[in-house]
Amino acid sequence: MKGPIQRAAALFVLLAAVVHAGPVFADFDQAKSQVDGQLRESLDELARERNRIAKEKIPLSRAVSRLEADVLKLRRERERLVEVNDSRTIDLGSLRKQVDAMREHGDFVDSRLAEFVRDFEGRLDISELPRYETLTAAARLSEKNVNLDAEGKRETQLEVVRAALERVEKLLGGEVYPGQALASTGVLTEGRFIALGPTVLYASNDGTVSGLVEHQLNAADPVVVPLPSGLGADIAKIASGEAGLLPFDSTLGKALKVEKARKSMGQYVAEGGAVGYVILALGAVALLLTAFKCMEILRFRVARPDELDAILEELARGSQAAAAKRADEVPGVAGEMLTTGVAHAEESRSILEELLFEKVLRVRPGLERFLPFLAITAAAAPLLGLLGTVIGMIKTFQLITIFGTGDAKSLSSGISEALVTTALGLVVAIPTLILHGALSRMAKRKIGLLEELSVGFVNGVTAIRSALARQDASSSRAVHDG
Repeated sequence: MKGPIQRAAALFVLLAAVVHAGPVFADFDQAKSQVDGQLRESLDELARERNRIAKEKIPLSRAVSRLEADVLKLRRERERLVEVNDSRTIDLGSLRKQVDAMREHGDFVDSRLAEFVRDFEGRLDISELPRYETLTAAARLSEKNVNLDAEGKRETQLEVVRAALERVEKLLGGEVYPGQALASTGVLTEGRFIALGPTVLYASNDGTVSGLVEHQLNAADPVVVPLPSGLGADIAKIASGEAGLLPFDSTLGKALKVEKARKSMGQYVAEGGAVGYVILALGAVALLLTAFKCMEILRFRVARPDELDAILEELARGSQAAAAKRADEVPGVAGEMLTTGVAHAEESRSILEELLFEKVLRVRPGLERFLPFLAITAAAAPLLGLLGTVIGMIKTFQLITIFGTGDAKSLSSGISEALVTTALGLVVAIPTLILHGALSRMAKRKIGLLEELSVGFVNGVTAIRSALARQDASSSRAVHDG
């Protein structure tokens, strides 16, 4: 392809040279023919090259088409491989998620099994602990046992589950098994336990101890609570394999616990400590004073209206001696007040009122004495109870500091003192407050009756004087008219 082109270019250059350099060629025609010959050769060669190119173009196009088809196929294969790779990546991610989920599920099962082992020990009766001690200890320690793989640890814990299911089946129909228990006297005896549902009974081999089994604080062995007479013989028969009747407790042991929790008044007071004794002493003194004041006020007698009218009638007749005699017959301070009034009946109204009011003033302190003490008791008893509460809580916090919160029994003394003193303070304060109000009202009533008596006597004497004055005035007018 390059040869003809080069020759055509040379021919054009030569033609240009001939045109400019006419003298070089002597014969123009000769040069022209020469150039035409070269031109035809070049054109022929160009045609041949074009034919050759046309012939080579079709295979090359076919080859390009094949290559493009191969490229398209490879591109599709690449896309397929990319999709396969992506799908494999997704499958791998889902498999990892499944593995993680299964691992979490396994951890959850392990934790639930460990929790079941711990709960199983808590659900066991104290008499059953020796029977399952080896099994539960192995399951509890399996988590730290380096000689066991995960499957072995899980199998050890599953043994506890199987044992628990067998235990439930046995309890439904009742089970008898040997063991040791403490009698109520504190003696450790050998015998047999009878487990029926949540109730566990016990009978010693010698037949001397029988009753209900319970777990008490600070006792490592089961404790036997004696039942009413007649029930122990049947328990011993069933423990030995014979037929008999078993007691049924619908409260599941709550009734016995409630009965044990009951305390006498002395025990409550003892739990209150020194503050409780002070409150009770204060309440006892207030009670004695209340009884004394009640008797004193009830015995305080005030003259009846008919007695006052009788004395005033005698004064109206002018018989002061008879009026004084009737006044002496009235007992107590009311009689003294009427005697004084009769003795000074001739005095002026103001003087007579002062004399009688003096008697009332003398009576008031006697009727109202000791009542302020009752008021103070009613106010101080709750404060003493609050003091006991504070002292009890201080003791409780001190015990928590020393022993922690694990031992509830060691904390009960301080809490009992805190609550009992508050209750004792209210028990003393509320009745004392009510009695103080009642006695104060009774005393004021008596003083009011005395004041009413004195006013009635003064008004009666004044009326008598007015009547006598009117009679004297009438007599004087009659004498003057005559």
